[in-house]
Amino acid sequence: MHDRNQEGKPFERRVFLRSGVIFTGAVLASSALLRGAGTKNKDEEKETEVGPPEDLMREHGVLKRVLLVYGEVLRRIDSKQDFPPETLADAARIIRNFVEDYHEKLEEDFLFPRFEKANLLVDLVKVLRAQHQAGRQVTDVTMRFANLQSLKNESERGQLIASMQQFIRMYNPHEAREDTVLFPAFRKIVSPHEFDALGEDFEKKEDELFGEGGFEKVVDQVAGIEQRLGIYDLAQFTPKM
Repeated sequence: MHDRNQEGKPFERRVFLRSGVIFTGAVLASSALLRGAGTKNKDEEKETEVGPPEDLMREHGVLKRVLLVYGEVLRRIDSKQDFPPETLADAARIIRNFVEDYHEKLEEDFLFPRFEKANLLVDLVKVLRAQHQAGRQVTDVTMRFANLQSLKNESERGQLIASMQQFIRMYNPHEAREDTVLFPAFRKIVSPHEFDALGEDFEKKEDELFGEGGFEKVVDQVAGIEQRLGIYDLAQFTPKM
């Protein structure tokens, strides 16, 4: 007679082996999914990081918005419309503290020397560096006369107007040339590791000077100036056809 227990053992063993295979496969699949998820998260995190050129370009957005503030102030002076003088003073301080003392210093300390060392776009860098110096002198004038008393003085008002006009005229092509020529070429002269390290250095410097979320804080300051001048609503600039 056959022992039923003996007959059942091969079957049970086969079931166990199959279950083991299924279980092992499930574990391996889960591990692969977890690894895939981890890789995906790392990739997503990497994608959200802002590289040095992109960081500088978005800071140019702040500069551009302040140029629009300058333009609105010039329009109101020309049409003899009132405006809060402190809005101009606040805008000039953003130019000094954020654009000139931070943004341009990054370019001068980290970008320009690398282009000069690589002997690439040297003539452009020379002009950009000179324009930074000229811009600081112009901002000195704007900051000196951005007050109600100077606006009432014909001579000082004239100097204030000239300083804003000069600044706008120079920085529109200045930032456009950096965005379309200098910054795109930067990846060619640094290694991927150096590129990533510079991005971290930029972030640390921003936090050091302006606190965590420094860029967002400055954007909020600019938005506040725009609101006080009544030029924050983007829809008002849409042509009515």
